[in-house]
Amino acid sequence: MASAVSLLLLSSPHPLHRAAPSLLRPRLPLPTPSAATPYSRPRPRLLAAPPRANNDNSDAVGAADRLVAAVAYLYPFLDGAHHGRFVVAQYPFFNAILSPLAPAARLFHSSPLTPFLLFVTLYFAVVRNQQAFSRFVRFNAMQAVALDVLLIVPDLLAQSFAPSGAGIGLDVFMSAENTVFLFLLVCLLYGSGACLLGIVPRLPIVADAAERQVM
Repeated sequence: MASAVSLLLLSSPHPLHRAAPSLLRPRLPLPTPSAATPYSRPRPRLLAAPPRANNDNSDAVGAADRLVAAVAYLYPFLDGAHHGRFVVAQYPFFNAILSPLAPAARLFHSSPLTPFLLFVTLYFAVVRNQQAFSRFVRFNAMQAVALDVLLIVPDLLAQSFAPSGAGIGLDVFMSAENTVFLFLLVCLLYGSGACLLGIVPRLPIVADAAERQVM
């Protein structure tokens, strides 16, 4: 019987121990990173945003230049302060606001030649004097001079079309005078305040003209 079992095992067409199919198959080489594979695409490099230009040159402007440039804006305001007679009469608190400027106003109107002498001094001794004053001072002085020249228009209109009595003409005249005065007051506050901070102010209407005059 033992010979029969051994004969049966030898005649079996399928061996009992077969090699694992995975060990007999040849291994495929792993793909290496190349330009064709998606893993090798270069990642986009984030570019840093360019630094913004700093227009605040307060560190470059000296204290003396700031003070001279700020005082220059008193000239057009004092020269056109008479346009505020109606707004001061209607709103008395303007007297309290403008009371610190009373000594300067008295000095300005002490002589009829004072406005003309200040005009000549600002234009020829400051604006045109590149050796003694910085561009910061000369530009702001030129804006003050240009603003004072601009006052010729409302002065001529006030002298030519001043109403003689009450009515709609007087209301229009008062509104125009108040507008001129408030415009001068805003220019004084903005121009002088910016100069004290070392920032270059650009007044409407006169900034481009002052830029062309200052080299």
